[in-house]
Amino acid sequence: MIEQIQVGLASAHRKVFLYLAIASAGASLSSAAVSAQEVANVAITRMQHLSHGINTSRWFAQSPDNYTVQRLRSFTTTDDIVLIRKLGFDHIRISIDAKPLLDWQRNLPQAAPFMAELDHVVQVALEQKLAVIIDLHPESRYKQQLLQGTEPVGRFGMLWQSVAKHFGSMDPNLVFFEIMNEPEQSDTHRWQGIESFVAGQIRAVAPQHTIIASGAKWSGLEDLMLLEPIPYDNVIYTFHDYEPFAFTHQGATWTDPAVQPLRRVPYPSTPENVEKNVQQEPTLAGQLFVKQYGLARWDAQRVDATIDFAERWSKLHHAPVYCGEFGVHRPFADEAMRAHWLRDMRIALEKHHIGWAMWDYQDNFGVVTKKNGATIPDPLILDALGLSPAK
Repeated sequence: MIEQIQVGLASAHRKVFLYLAIASAGASLSSAAVSAQEVANVAITRMQHLSHGINTSRWFAQSPDNYTVQRLRSFTTTDDIVLIRKLGFDHIRISIDAKPLLDWQRNLPQAAPFMAELDHVVQVALEQKLAVIIDLHPESRYKQQLLQGTEPVGRFGMLWQSVAKHFGSMDPNLVFFEIMNEPEQSDTHRWQGIESFVAGQIRAVAPQHTIIASGAKWSGLEDLMLLEPIPYDNVIYTFHDYEPFAFTHQGATWTDPAVQPLRRVPYPSTPENVEKNVQQEPTLAGQLFVKQYGLARWDAQRVDATIDFAERWSKLHHAPVYCGEFGVHRPFADEAMRAHWLRDMRIALEKHHIGWAMWDYQDNFGVVTKKNGATIPDPLILDALGLSPAK
């Protein structure tokens, strides 16, 4: 097995360079270029189903100690799926943890209910004419296994083969396979080889389905800029955008310590209007972090200027690009300013021909609030997203 994976990774690297060589050959290989363009159009055409979506987080992922049937049926429900469609979204991105999938792959009995619930949710979504992204969304511990050696990569490829085969009979126009959410891989070249290898494993069992690939670290825009297309056609390339972080993650406790003390951070930003937030920071590093946000003068023009680079990458590589996550941590954000940034992002993404999925449906970045058994959509956020709920 180790030797096979080593060969596979080496082959993936060779295919990358061959692919790039063919792409740069231009007119001398015009017939091959035309053929590649025709196949690439499959992914471009299917992007119409990923125009305006929503992430369904902390449901089948991000809750490693509680994937009981009871929770899976109550945290987000099939009624929510119906509501998502009524609110005007056209697809859902379902985060799925690796651990229960591995248990299912090994035929462990405790994993069967998890998979049955996932199958039901996907089926309901398709019945609602919602496209579905099967997003492998593991915990960091799983990702760290891929940092070195070939055996973990081989197991990763086999897991995806099992998942792709399982969902491979579903409509390839509406079911998409995202290789990994935010890979956390520091070596961009290694991740390029891993992603190419895993894409090949998916292709072997689900040749018609569109694959979604990402950059190496946190799937950020900068990571997309460093990514070369993998040596397969019918691929969409994704990035996440939470910039400016001082605004979008104000008060978040699980990430950069500089955002934790922040409250009511303004957007758009100026050096003057962030001064009160500078004072919220107990360290010089934190104060500089906020000061730089003000000096950057983030507004719609600045958002547009950054998203423009995603379109440039798309044109350079003749490959469709998709924004799989963007959003604002809502507990400490001004409601109107949160909607303002989301509107600016949505307008910029649509201007640059990039489909999107907001993070997220109901959690602390949510478009709805659940309280006392009622699900309450946020009209301000829906309006910012350009959505008109069906009556």
